Amino acid sequence: VAKPPRDRRSTLRSPSSDSTYSRVEFARDFPDDDTCLEWLKDERYPDGIYCKNCEKVTSHYRVKSRPSYSCQSCGNHVHPTAGTVFHKSSTSLHLWFQGIYLMSSTRCGISAKQLGRETGVNYKTALRMFHKIRDLLGVGNITLSGDVEMDETYLNRSKRNRPWEDRRHGSGPTLNERVIMGCVERGGRIVARHVPRATRLEADAHLKTFVLPSANIFTDESNIYNAVRNTYYHQRIKHSARVYVDGDVHTQTIEGFWSLFKRGLNGVYHSVSTKYLQGYIDEYVFRYNHRFDGTPMFFAFLAQVSRWAAPVAGPPLGDAIPF
Repeated sequence: VAKPPRDRRSTLRSPSSDSTYSRVEFARDFPDDDTCLEWLKDERYPDGIYCKNCEKVTSHYRVKSRPSYSCQSCGNHVHPTAGTVFHKSSTSLHLWFQGIYLMSSTRCGISAKQLGRETGVNYKTALRMFHKIRDLLGVGNITLSGDVEMDETYLNRSKRNRPWEDRRHGSGPTLNERVIMGCVERGGRIVARHVPRATRLEADAHLKTFVLPSANIFTDESNIYNAVRNTYYHQRIKHSARVYVDGDVHTQTIEGFWSLFKRGLNGVYHSVSTKYLQGYIDEYVFRYNHRFDGTPMFFAFLAQVSRWAAPVAGPPLGDAIPF
């Protein structure tokens, strides 16, 4: 028996779609400022709002004239946006959520000019929102283990276009180079940092900060990785001999990420200043690390708001929460 045709007025996401959270679902779940504030309140106070005056968790009601909640017992006001990237912002909370959704729903990012066209804010406001949101996406404390590939990449056109032999035996790095150094677990997470120079000291510090000593390190034959074997099991792939994969020895995983990152920069942003480069790196790294979490990327972005927010008031440590 043939299935009846699908209702064309339906806004349900198709089961065959790659989308995990569509624009229609966002519009349904977050239609206005009040809904966004309610979500933020529930996220920051999952066990209820602790009132400092009453010294217990109390019932709070929404104050219509301002983005706050008032204690039903004593009238003390609590602002869920306090201590977050939304604090003291004259931009609507709904527009902030729209900006986060637009950033999270793309594979290669979205420009501030495009955000301004989508939300109606001016370029200065859109750029500030982007920088604030990117500040939430830092890797934080992360440790890599197992098979780890390490590599560096250059955003300087003169350095990037030189042949491998010239880069290896040339005059060495200059102070104005824009170098990104990264490590990635095969099938796992990645860490990438903007460093002032590609040197042995930087490579050694990067490994000691983010990679366990038990890890197996795979690099190319650059001289900056000569000291890696002193601490880690180290294997190299000989790019100078035009060898890129030798069994399990390769750096294809991290080079694939470099390709994704550079194509995104060139296609969307065209040019990125050194001052804000780490923020753009963090954005791409965050998407990469959460691509298989099973959680819509939008909610992964939103979860960072409460993670990096100032701590909220709570009962004294060691005491049970009175209800």
